Amino acid sequence: MPRFPLQPSPEKDEPCSTEANEPSELQDMVGYTRRPGWIGRVFGAGSGPIADRYSVPTQIAIGGVSGWCAGFVCQKVGKLAASAVGGGFLLLQIANHTGYVRVDWKRVERDMNKARQELAKRADFAASEVNSAMGEVQLFVKKNIVITGGFIGGFLLGLAS
Repeated sequence: MPRFPLQPSPEKDEPCSTEANEPSELQDMVGYTRRPGWIGRVFGAGSGPIADRYSVPTQIAIGGVSGWCAGFVCQKVGKLAASAVGGGFLLLQIANHTGYVRVDWKRVERDMNKARQELAKRADFAASEVNSAMGEVQLFVKKNIVITGGFIGGFLLGLAS
Protein backbone atom coordinates (compact mmCIF):
# COMPACT_ATOMS: atom_id res chain seq x y z
CA MET A 1 0.00 0.00 0.00
CA PRO A 2 1.49 3.41 -0.91
CA ARG A 3 2.37 5.81 1.84
CA PHE A 4 2.11 9.59 2.08
CA PRO A 5 5.44 11.27 1.31
CA LEU A 6 5.44 13.19 4.61
CA GLN A 7 4.94 10.04 6.64
CA PRO A 8 8.23 8.51 7.83
CA SER A 9 8.89 5.01 6.64
CA PRO A 10 8.94 2.43 9.46
CA GLU A 11 12.17 0.87 10.51
CA LYS A 12 12.63 -2.80 9.84
CA ASP A 13 12.01 -3.75 13.46
CA GLU A 14 9.04 -1.37 13.97
CA PRO A 15 5.54 -2.67 13.30
CA CYS A 16 3.70 -0.95 10.53
CA SER A 17 1.13 1.58 11.77
CA THR A 18 -1.29 0.91 8.91
CA GLU A 19 -2.42 -2.50 10.07
CA ALA A 20 -6.11 -3.37 10.01
CA ASN A 21 -6.50 -3.00 13.79
CA GLU A 22 -5.30 0.64 13.78
CA PRO A 23 -7.26 3.16 11.69
CA SER A 24 -5.05 5.66 9.92
CA GLU A 25 -5.38 8.61 7.59
CA LEU A 26 -3.97 6.50 4.79
CA GLN A 27 -6.77 3.98 4.99
CA ASP A 28 -9.35 6.75 5.08
CA MET A 29 -7.90 8.30 1.91
CA VAL A 30 -7.88 4.95 0.10
CA GLY A 31 -11.54 4.45 0.94
CA TYR A 32 -12.33 7.97 -0.24
CA THR A 33 -10.57 7.53 -3.58
CA ARG A 34 -12.44 4.31 -4.33
CA ARG A 35 -15.78 6.10 -3.99
CA PRO A 36 -17.13 7.00 -7.46
CA GLY A 37 -17.13 10.63 -8.51
CA TRP A 38 -20.22 12.63 -9.33
CA ILE A 39 -20.17 11.44 -12.94
CA GLY A 40 -20.16 7.83 -11.77
CA ARG A 41 -23.03 8.50 -9.39
CA VAL A 42 -25.13 10.27 -12.03
CA PHE A 43 -24.39 8.12 -15.09
CA GLY A 44 -23.06 4.93 -13.50
CA ALA A 45 -24.46 1.43 -13.87
CA GLY A 46 -26.62 1.78 -10.77
CA SER A 47 -28.16 5.06 -11.85
CA GLY A 48 -31.91 4.80 -12.10
CA PRO A 49 -34.57 7.39 -12.65
CA ILE A 50 -33.66 10.83 -11.37
CA ALA A 51 -36.88 10.86 -9.34
CA ASP A 52 -35.38 8.18 -7.09
CA ARG A 53 -32.23 10.14 -6.32
CA TYR A 54 -33.15 13.84 -6.05
CA SER A 55 -35.87 15.87 -4.39
CA VAL A 56 -38.57 17.54 -6.47
CA PRO A 57 -37.19 21.12 -6.14
CA THR A 58 -33.74 19.86 -7.16
CA GLN A 59 -35.21 18.10 -10.19
CA ILE A 60 -37.08 21.23 -11.24
CA ALA A 61 -33.92 23.33 -10.82
CA ILE A 62 -31.77 20.90 -12.82
CA GLY A 63 -34.38 20.66 -15.58
CA GLY A 64 -35.00 24.41 -15.65
CA VAL A 65 -31.35 25.41 -15.84
CA SER A 66 -30.46 22.84 -18.47
CA GLY A 67 -33.61 23.73 -20.45
CA TRP A 68 -32.84 27.45 -20.32
CA CYS A 69 -29.29 26.82 -21.56
CA ALA A 70 -30.55 24.62 -24.40
CA GLY A 71 -33.24 27.15 -25.35
CA PHE A 72 -30.81 30.06 -25.33
CA VAL A 73 -28.34 28.20 -27.55
CA CYS A 74 -31.13 27.13 -29.93
CA GLN A 75 -32.31 30.72 -30.17
CA LYS A 76 -28.86 32.05 -31.07
CA VAL A 77 -28.05 29.22 -33.49
CA GLY A 78 -31.51 29.47 -35.05
CA LYS A 79 -31.12 33.18 -35.71
CA LEU A 80 -27.71 32.61 -37.26
CA ALA A 81 -28.96 29.75 -39.45
CA ALA A 82 -32.03 31.69 -40.56
CA SER A 83 -29.88 34.71 -41.44
CA ALA A 84 -27.43 32.57 -43.42
CA VAL A 85 -30.13 30.69 -45.36
CA GLY A 86 -32.17 33.83 -46.03
CA GLY A 87 -29.14 35.84 -47.07
CA GLY A 88 -27.92 33.08 -49.38
CA PHE A 89 -31.35 32.76 -50.97
CA LEU A 90 -31.55 36.54 -51.45
CA LEU A 91 -28.10 36.64 -53.09
CA LEU A 92 -28.99 33.76 -55.41
CA GLN A 93 -32.21 35.48 -56.46
CA ILE A 94 -30.38 38.73 -57.18
CA ALA A 95 -27.70 36.87 -59.16
CA ASN A 96 -30.38 34.98 -61.12
CA HIS A 97 -32.33 38.17 -61.87
CA THR A 98 -29.28 40.08 -63.11
CA GLY A 99 -28.13 37.18 -65.28
CA TYR A 100 -25.05 36.02 -63.37
CA VAL A 101 -26.63 32.64 -62.68
CA ARG A 102 -28.74 30.55 -65.04
CA VAL A 103 -30.79 27.70 -63.59
CA ASP A 104 -31.58 24.62 -65.68
CA TRP A 105 -35.02 23.93 -64.19
CA LYS A 106 -35.47 20.69 -66.16
CA ARG A 107 -32.32 19.28 -64.59
CA VAL A 108 -33.41 20.47 -61.12
CA GLU A 109 -36.76 18.72 -61.57
CA ARG A 110 -35.08 15.50 -62.75
CA ASP A 111 -32.71 15.50 -59.75
CA MET A 112 -35.56 16.20 -57.34
CA ASN A 113 -37.49 13.22 -58.70
CA LYS A 114 -34.44 10.97 -58.23
CA ALA A 115 -34.02 12.20 -54.66
CA ARG A 116 -37.73 11.67 -53.95
CA GLN A 117 -37.53 8.05 -55.18
CA GLU A 118 -34.40 7.39 -53.11
CA LEU A 119 -36.06 8.87 -50.06
CA ALA A 120 -39.14 6.69 -50.55
CA LYS A 121 -36.91 3.58 -50.60
CA ARG A 122 -35.28 4.51 -47.28
CA ALA A 123 -38.45 5.71 -45.56
CA ASP A 124 -39.37 2.32 -44.09
CA PHE A 125 -36.00 1.89 -42.39
CA ALA A 126 -36.07 5.42 -40.98
CA ALA A 127 -39.61 4.96 -39.68
CA SER A 128 -38.62 1.98 -37.54
CA GLU A 129 -35.65 3.91 -36.12
CA VAL A 130 -37.84 6.90 -35.32
CA ASN A 131 -40.42 4.69 -33.61
CA SER A 132 -37.80 3.05 -31.38
CA ALA A 133 -36.28 6.44 -30.49
CA MET A 134 -39.72 7.83 -29.67
CA GLY A 135 -40.38 4.84 -27.42
CA GLU A 136 -37.17 5.55 -25.50
CA VAL A 137 -38.06 9.23 -25.15
CA GLN A 138 -41.55 8.40 -23.89
CA LEU A 139 -40.11 5.98 -21.33
CA PHE A 140 -37.64 8.63 -20.09
CA VAL A 141 -40.38 11.26 -19.82
CA LYS A 142 -42.65 8.89 -17.87
CA LYS A 143 -39.88 8.01 -15.41
CA ASN A 144 -38.64 11.61 -14.98
CA ILE A 145 -41.75 13.74 -15.41
CA VAL A 146 -40.68 16.48 -12.97
CA ILE A 147 -37.28 17.13 -14.51
CA THR A 148 -38.83 16.99 -18.00
CA GLY A 149 -41.38 19.61 -17.02
CA GLY A 150 -38.61 21.81 -15.64
CA PHE A 151 -36.62 21.35 -18.84
CA ILE A 152 -39.54 22.32 -21.07
CA GLY A 153 -40.28 25.41 -19.00
CA GLY A 154 -36.61 26.42 -18.99
CA PHE A 155 -36.33 25.76 -22.72
CA LEU A 156 -39.25 28.07 -23.46
CA LEU A 157 -37.77 30.76 -21.20
CA GLY A 158 -34.41 30.35 -22.94
CA LEU A 159 -36.03 30.82 -26.34
CA ALA A 160 -37.81 33.94 -25.11
CA SER A 161 -34.72 35.58 -23.59
